[in-house]
Amino acid sequence: MEHDSREATMTANGRRMRGPTLEEVASLAGVGRGTVSRVINGSGRVSPKTKAAVERVIAELGYVPDRAARALAGHRNDAIALVIPESESKLSEPYFSDIIRGVGAELAETDTQLLLTLIRTPKERQRLAQFLTSHRVDGVLLVSVHEDDPLPDLLERIEMPAVLNGRRSGRERVSYVDSDNVGGARAAVAHLVARGRRTIATITGPGDMYVASCRFQGYADALREAGLPVDRPGHGLVAAGDFTEESGTRAMRLLLERRPEVDAVFAASDLMAAGALRALREAGRRVPDDVALVGFDDSAVARHTEPPLTSVRQPIHAMGSTMARVLLDEIADRSAARRQVVLSTELVVRESA
Repeated sequence: MEHDSREATMTANGRRMRGPTLEEVASLAGVGRGTVSRVINGSGRVSPKTKAAVERVIAELGYVPDRAARALAGHRNDAIALVIPESESKLSEPYFSDIIRGVGAELAETDTQLLLTLIRTPKERQRLAQFLTSHRVDGVLLVSVHEDDPLPDLLERIEMPAVLNGRRSGRERVSYVDSDNVGGARAAVAHLVARGRRTIATITGPGDMYVASCRFQGYADALREAGLPVDRPGHGLVAAGDFTEESGTRAMRLLLERRPEVDAVFAASDLMAAGALRALREAGRRVPDDVALVGFDDSAVARHTEPPLTSVRQPIHAMGSTMARVLLDEIADRSAARRQVVLSTELVVRESA
């Protein structure tokens, strides 16, 4: 292999010259610059054969990535922001802590720092927008996305790599990692039908969150498939919550007032199911004898209620790690196509249904 004389580390008179560049590595390996970046950054989106070829050229040329030079040339900060537009109390909920652990696990072997950011007030939202517009981080992970959230649009405008946990609608343009919410809810309600339940209520999530509408869709699909009627949101057997335990208790009390003959409930989160369980106990209803109960998430909450909850398991930890991996890939290759990842769910049957 011939080497350009400029690639030598030292000249004859001892003056230091530049080493091989990333572009030269890419050219000799027969790949694009972004592929070399992905190999250097440990991305999983490179085949073993290509990875080996790039690493062989790196070794032959003696190429050493300079983090400081790469950061200056590419405006890299070696930091990403994990943004949660919810109250501080949300951080203690199992879903958010599992997402954070998943993200952290994926970043553990990289040089990337994770900045956890809560948005609780309009002032905090404005401050975050200014921070992101100045490109103080390389990318953003956004959790708990609401339909009218303007942050994903801002990230698009400023060309900031971003990955959402969930999506704002079925027409989402930004990269996202989600779970099969429709299929999971459908399986939960089909299970209740198979157990002979016929007056099946649901406690939904917030109306401005696509995840909530997907879980309601799965509930409604399963009822229709069983030949059972479907009430409109906010009426009859459908009561709204906000994914918190307290909202589950309130919604269950309302359902018992409206339809005291209810014999099963699908709650769109484990926390709301735990709240519903409390309200059922207060009303003297036995679970599952009088009312069967199913939650969603299969969080630690599901295993520690009495009785333990039947729940739809979504791979929350894997969602967090996948989000981080997709974002790192987008940072390494800005020209990469936006990715839309939907992970499978699984119904875990326990004593509540």
